[in-house]
Amino acid sequence: MSQVKENNTVKVHYTGKLADGQIFDTSEGKEPIEFTLGEGSLIPGFEKGLIDMKVSEKKTITIVKEEAYGEVNKDLIQEVNKSDLPQDMEPQVGMGLVSKSPDGREMNLMVVEVKDESIVIDGNHPLAGKDLVFDLEVVEIK
Repeated sequence: MSQVKENNTVKVHYTGKLADGQIFDTSEGKEPIEFTLGEGSLIPGFEKGLIDMKVSEKKTITIVKEEAYGEVNKDLIQEVNKSDLPQDMEPQVGMGLVSKSPDGREMNLMVVEVKDESIVIDGNHPLAGKDLVFDLEVVEIK
């Protein structure tokens, strides 16, 4: 029986959880995800956890933050004056925003604090700084 190797294209069912058991993403009830290992489309720890798994095999892996979304980068947390925001915007904690850099790249931001004259935005991935737990099941190896 074949095992998952680097550069294989695989279909995988997964459930991603935080260390406290809170589920943040799952393929349950949906199609499994399909991707090619080594292309960098998924976090490194996820791909490494699949190596040597067989079709129909299930396993739970823990991915440390360094192999997931990294540490929280304090440079990506900034305070912005409300006067710099669109006039019709009512910022609220948890609200997602998109910022465009001068070269046209988009960056997803989240409002983490609303003050009288400003807001604090965070450009880190929501899972940055967290260790992740994944339940994996290999559905197919191509």
